[in-house]
Amino acid sequence: MLYDVHHLPLQKLISPCVRATEALARLDERISRSPLKQGFLERQDFTDAVSSLWVDGELVHIEDLVLHDAHMDIRAPTHEMTIANQILRTRRQIIGNEPKWALSTAGLSRLRGDETKAEKMVTSQVTISDPDDDDAPLSDELSEIDKLIARSSATLDSIATEQRHSQSSNTDTIIRDPDWNEDERLDAWRAVLKATNGLPPTLRAAIALDAWHRLEVLQRSAWLGRQLAAGLLREEMLTLAHLTAFNIGLRAIPRERRHAPGQTERLIAFLDGVHEAATLGMKEHDRLLNAKSRMERRLVGRRSNSRLPDLIALVLARPVVSTSMIVKALGTTPQGAVGLANQLELREMTGRGRFRAWGVL
Repeated sequence: MLYDVHHLPLQKLISPCVRATEALARLDERISRSPLKQGFLERQDFTDAVSSLWVDGELVHIEDLVLHDAHMDIRAPTHEMTIANQILRTRRQIIGNEPKWALSTAGLSRLRGDETKAEKMVTSQVTISDPDDDDAPLSDELSEIDKLIARSSATLDSIATEQRHSQSSNTDTIIRDPDWNEDERLDAWRAVLKATNGLPPTLRAAIALDAWHRLEVLQRSAWLGRQLAAGLLREEMLTLAHLTAFNIGLRAIPRERRHAPGQTERLIAFLDGVHEAATLGMKEHDRLLNAKSRMERRLVGRRSNSRLPDLIALVLARPVVSTSMIVKALGTTPQGAVGLANQLELREMTGRGRFRAWGVL
C-alpha cells in the first residue's frame, strides 16, 4: 500500500491550486463577515451530505434529510438516508471542535466509529472525599460501602464493554473483510499526509483525498475522506469560517476525471472541484442574501412581537421547512404556520394541500 508524493508534476498543479485557493479564501472571508453565516453553514452541511451520496452513486432527497434531521420523517429512513445523516453529524462534529481535532488520533477514532481507543484513554476512577473528623466512625463505614459500590460498578461496566466488543466483532466478521487492516491503511494515509508538509494547503487536501481513495482506508465509509480533506483545510487555517463542501464541487466534475487512471489528472480534477465548490458557495450566499433583503421588506410596519423574523431565520437556515417544523420552532398552530409562510415570498415545493413544505426562491 504505497502512494507516491515525491514525483508530483508541480508545474502542472500550481495553476489549478492557486485558482482553488483564491476562491476558497474569498468565500471564507465573505462568510466570516456575513449576517447569514450560521444559516449558510447549516445549508451547506445538508447540501454536502446529499452531494456526497450523489458522488458515490446514491440518491437522497435533501427534503427527506431535513425532515429526518428534525425527527419528522414522512417515511421509514433508508440505508442511504442513515449514511447521509451520519455525514451531516460528522460535519457538525468537525466544525464544532478545534481545527486540529479532526485529524488527531482521538478525532479520527471518533469519526470512524472506533470507540475502543477512546475508551482506553478514559480511566474510570471514582474519587472519594476524605471523611470529616466529626463523623469519622460513620464516615469510615460509608466510605467502605462507597468503595464496594465503585468496585462493583467498575466490574459490571467492564463486563458490559467486553460483551459489546464481542458482539461487535462477531457482526464485523459477517459484514467486513477480516483481512482488511484499517489501522495499517490509516497509518499509511497519515504517512502520506506527513510527506506533504510544506505544500500549499489546497494541494495537500487534494493529495489527501486521492490517497484516501487509492489506499481504500475504510471498507464502509469512503465518504469520510472528503470530510477529512475539508478538515485539513481548516487545520491549515485556510477556511476558519466554514468547512469546505467538497462534494458540492465534485458533482460538477465528470466521473471520468475524478477516476482517471493518472494521478495528475485526478489531482487536477479534485482541485477544480474545490474551485467549483467555492464558486457555487459564493453564488448561493449571494442568492440567500438577496432573498433575506427581499423577505425583510415584509417586516415594515409589523408588530414588534411578530413571528415573521423568526420564520425568515428558519427558512434561511434550512433548504426546506415544513408546517411541522414551523410549528415546532415558532410555537404556532398549523394554520398559523401556513399563514406566516404565505406572507413571505416562499416557494411551495410539494404542490399539495396537505404536508406542505416551502423553500427560499
